[in-house]
Amino acid sequence: MERVLPGQSGEDDRIVLGLLNSVEDGATSQRRIAAELGIALGLVNAYLKRCVTKGLIKVSEAPARRFAYYLTPQGFTEKSRLTVEYLSSSFSFFRQAKADCAIVFAKASSAGLTHVVLAGRSDLTEIAILCAADSDVTIVALVDAAEGAPDRLAGINIVRSYDEVSAPFDGVVITSVVHSHDLFAAAVDRYGAERVLAPKLLGLSTEGGVR
Repeated sequence: MERVLPGQSGEDDRIVLGLLNSVEDGATSQRRIAAELGIALGLVNAYLKRCVTKGLIKVSEAPARRFAYYLTPQGFTEKSRLTVEYLSSSFSFFRQAKADCAIVFAKASSAGLTHVVLAGRSDLTEIAILCAADSDVTIVALVDAAEGAPDRLAGINIVRSYDEVSAPFDGVVITSVVHSHDLFAAAVDRYGAERVLAPKLLGLSTEGGVR
């Protein structure tokens, strides 16, 4: 799996994840970010510059010689990846992922989305397949455009695009970790927000769609 910030230690990843979370939550000063993360102000500055260089954060000038920080789409993707990676390294990952997927399939069933396609292959995908078996929702295929992807996963056919799905489906569930933001946006654009769902831990907005 390609890393946006290669070569970082676990501590570096922890700081970057905290930084991205602070920016998304509306942090408007480096001093506030430093206080939230419990690190030196100079270290915050260094990490902010690195994130700007990597395209994860953009900066714009605000009144009173202040600066406003925003996550880019790449920043949202990296935040989701780091969140799942952090959870994966703890015993809580499977529990949270299973709970999130159960909620997703319950919402899908309530909305009449009884046949769905999974978008993206990761550890989360296999958990979603397990959870679907205990729900009223049927997974008809897994869409994974990655080169070298296998033909099947846990009994589910893997295809390279939605156009290759042979069975009818009425919903899409995002299960990618690395490309979740892009896959979510593309699915919403193609099928509408009301037909696209995602586990909460991916941090994707479902505004206007199935909650």
